[in-house]
Amino acid sequence: MSRISDIETAILGLLYEKPQYGYQLEKTIESWGMRNWTQIGFSSIYYVLKKLEKKELVTSKLKKVEGKPSRKVFTITDLGREAMQEKLKDLLSWNKKLISPFDLGIAYLNYLEPQEIIECLENYIKSADGRIKFLESSVKMQKELKAPYYVIALFSRPLEILKTEIKWVEQLIETIKKEENL
Repeated sequence: MSRISDIETAILGLLYEKPQYGYQLEKTIESWGMRNWTQIGFSSIYYVLKKLEKKELVTSKLKKVEGKPSRKVFTITDLGREAMQEKLKDLLSWNKKLISPFDLGIAYLNYLEPQEIIECLENYIKSADGRIKFLESSVKMQKELKAPYYVIALFSRPLEILKTEIKWVEQLIETIKKEENL
């Protein structure tokens, strides 16, 4: 069985339901707001499709469109469906370590003055508050649209994680103030 990356999984998932051409995939990525929960750039779509085709997880054929250039339409193969299902089972079964650049900043807090650290962390909270507002409105909108639970979960999960993180950062600020007698 062919191992697939997260970005390959994202593309295979879009092809799972129906064959699509590259630009159509880009439009779906935009309309689903996929760039909020997966790292997939416009320029990488065709590169990933080529890799998937090489692995025999998708096939392609040219489709003639009247008055326009032919389009290369991609279709998931049975092997692609199997690889996708295996990857989904893996993604949903194991908690994986997430690397955050924020942790790199925490590792070297001692190189800044306590007041600078607090100022940075307060800016972080303001930044996170903006993201929270976006995620809350997204959850509300998805519920109003009667989106499936798994679509709502794509926005409610990061929302809850972010709320918890803000509480943690607020506690860190209080600890710094206490430790540094501020």
